[in-house]
Amino acid sequence: MTPPEQANTVIPENLLLDVGVAVWDPNVPEDFDERVELNINADIRQAEASYMAYMQKNMLQSTGNWGAVRVLPRTSHAVDVVMSAAILHSDGERLNLRATVIDATGNLWFEKEYLVLASKYAFSDSVPSDIDPFHTIYKNIADDMWAYYKSLDQAGIKRIHTTAEMKFAREFSNDAFANYVDQTSDGEYIIQRLPAEDDPMLVRIRKVREREYLFIDTLDEYFSEFQRAMYSPYMDWREATYEEAIAIRQLNQQAKTRAIMGTVGIIGGIYGQTQGKNYAQQVSGAVGIIAGATLLKSALNKRASAKIHSDILQELGASAESEMVPHTIELENQTIRLTGTVDKQYEEFRRILRTLYLEEMGLPVPPDTLAETDLVTEDES
Repeated sequence: MTPPEQANTVIPENLLLDVGVAVWDPNVPEDFDERVELNINADIRQAEASYMAYMQKNMLQSTGNWGAVRVLPRTSHAVDVVMSAAILHSDGERLNLRATVIDATGNLWFEKEYLVLASKYAFSDSVPSDIDPFHTIYKNIADDMWAYYKSLDQAGIKRIHTTAEMKFAREFSNDAFANYVDQTSDGEYIIQRLPAEDDPMLVRIRKVREREYLFIDTLDEYFSEFQRAMYSPYMDWREATYEEAIAIRQLNQQAKTRAIMGTVGIIGGIYGQTQGKNYAQQVSGAVGIIAGATLLKSALNKRASAKIHSDILQELGASAESEMVPHTIELENQTIRLTGTVDKQYEEFRRILRTLYLEEMGLPVPPDTLAETDLVTEDES
């Protein structure tokens, strides 16, 4: 429950970096049998990817060390720094992930693997509801990000701000802003020149960027509601899988040990029977074979028990699916139909923004930008 590190003094606004926490990679194997073997429920893992990203966003925001901190359906040029992660393992006992933080200049802050084990007391009613069983993993990421930020100078921070804006501008109007920023062979972005502050195209780009921020903030409300709706069944699922995860690991280890001992016993027994020089050695060999066979049978029984616990994990995941999957999100006087993923809806909204920008500038709109949208007014819905 230790809080993350915070700045000792107030950070000037111009030195605050906006952070986007991209929805984490659920890392679900394509092969169904592999999912079963790893006890991965695709729907639960997908829900965790959004839930955990929102928890990380809250952790970073609580420090006051950053500008706006937003959850993004994907990486975006609308922010100065993007934090993303892939879930390597997740159950009630253990959370293992690989986190990556990169800024707008293409500079990799770090890519690091984190592993945290939950205490059985983490699921006690006495623990505040805003304290996650894996609080430490979010705290450690926040501390590592803050440690890197402190290594930056003011010129470096300004360069990140400017590069983010020019990359966003180039994305919406490549013809107009293509020559303002270049990318080197090693992936670094370098500013070549800058438009005037009152440049009409830059002014419009900034308005488009503000519209995107408003939409992302609306998505943030969705992630907040999603987190609240998911919390209770998810904590129940985690608490149940805490004991199951421990049982599976212990049973598998016992099965492995007994299988090895059983195999050694059988081999030794066969050798004693076939190579024994007297009756006693041959009897000893027979006993070894019987003992080895008994251990092998015990190992198979342990594996069967582990399979039962694995099935319980799958059932727990399946029973929680319906309570975790969102369906729609309201946007002012419009409704976004979440027939696909939030990522697809975000992509569609950005396509609308680009269309509006090009129309305002009197520029031709590419056919692919005019793709059909899932946005409808309340009356139509």
